Amino acid sequence: MKTKTLTGAAVLAMALAASSPGFAADNALWQLYEDSLKPAKYIDLTHAFEPVQPVWPGFANANFKPAVAGKDIEGYVKAGEEFTYDKHGFVASAYELTTDQYGTQLDPPSHWNPLGATISDLPATYAIRPLVVIDISGKVAEDEGYHLQVSDIEEWEKEHGRIPEGSVVFVRSDWYKKWSDRERFNQKPFPGVGLDALKFLHLERKILFHGHEPLDTDTTPTLEGEHWLLHNNFVQAEGVANLDKVPEAGALVTIGFAKPLGGSGGFARYVAIAPADWSEGTSVAETPGAPLAEQPAPLKRDENGVFRPTP
Repeated sequence: MKTKTLTGAAVLAMALAASSPGFAADNALWQLYEDSLKPAKYIDLTHAFEPVQPVWPGFANANFKPAVAGKDIEGYVKAGEEFTYDKHGFVASAYELTTDQYGTQLDPPSHWNPLGATISDLPATYAIRPLVVIDISGKVAEDEGYHLQVSDIEEWEKEHGRIPEGSVVFVRSDWYKKWSDRERFNQKPFPGVGLDALKFLHLERKILFHGHEPLDTDTTPTLEGEHWLLHNNFVQAEGVANLDKVPEAGALVTIGFAKPLGGSGGFARYVAIAPADWSEGTSVAETPGAPLAEQPAPLKRDENGVFRPTP
């Protein structure tokens, strides 16, 4: 399958646009969007978080419930009253989050390092980066406790070339497919990323960060990989999904996360942007996003407080 990199397409698009009569230099990024990003395929790499899902055994699950008025507003709502469509014209939800290490996430150094950057310290330049996907799913199928090795990285580079500096490297294990089995998801053995591989990626290839599908970096007694990363002021992604749906090279990844001041973790959303001829994902033309489709039935809260269409 053709996997032309978006970077190359972007350079070409801007070069052609810049040579066009009447082109304004400050429109170059808009032209890049029209030519390369608008027809590209978008793939969500994120689990939606909910009250019933895998979580590290030391933490409790979240609780979803209706938001209630904090004080009286005369003639409209009383303190403690739940907001409803029928009476108030809108609803709101309250989320009791027992930890910021929940679901698909971004770990800043402060998670382990008392001198480390918090989630609100991360720069805006995290927003979009080249995406590298290293596939160890075949080895994990044979050994569920397999951890990424330097040799796996070298095999990727033999096929695709040197890992770009400043890129994001996600490790595909297909472990995300066990997400609905929350008991098994966190039980050892599960796949991880070896310490030597982490050092190679950061110190030799100078990547921005890596990500993995389980909720722990490795299965060593001391979590040596996570300890090394965060004490050396690197971040990492955990709980990533759908890496079997993106190309191993040539895609981009957008990185979004909640920004609580001084936060020790970030509820994150990662979206891969693959070339337009990629078989998975959806384009802006196919899914414009405005207006959004309506629900097939009215939204009602289920037993866990989650809004779902309910006939």
